[in-house]
Amino acid sequence: MSKPVGPYTPIVRAGEYIFTSGQIGIADGALVGGGVEAELTQAMANLAALVEGEGASMSQVVKTTLFLTDMADYGVVNDIYIAAFGDHRPARSAVAVAALPIGAAIEVEAVLYTGS
Repeated sequence: MSKPVGPYTPIVRAGEYIFTSGQIGIADGALVGGGVEAELTQAMANLAALVEGEGASMSQVVKTTLFLTDMADYGVVNDIYIAAFGDHRPARSAVAVAALPIGAAIEVEAVLYTGS
């Protein structure tokens, strides 16, 4: 798991819900190279590691928010997102932003429900 790039907690459990902070494509303390595809692939791996560290699974994600610096990347982002979630389809928002921490092209956050 990567160290946060700011003064926040990466994941918080609140009863039967888990909230994650936004994950960017950081590996070994640096943003991965290779553009939005590589960044989202790494960000989803970082998200999965956080979730699994809480004893939960990506199939318990009920909502995600994607922050993109370029909406032209929306199509390729969808392909990577689908690969990460398989047949599971959480509710999702996608928002265009002017900039992200450390020059990232994409950030993803999630809400999970761990109850029955």
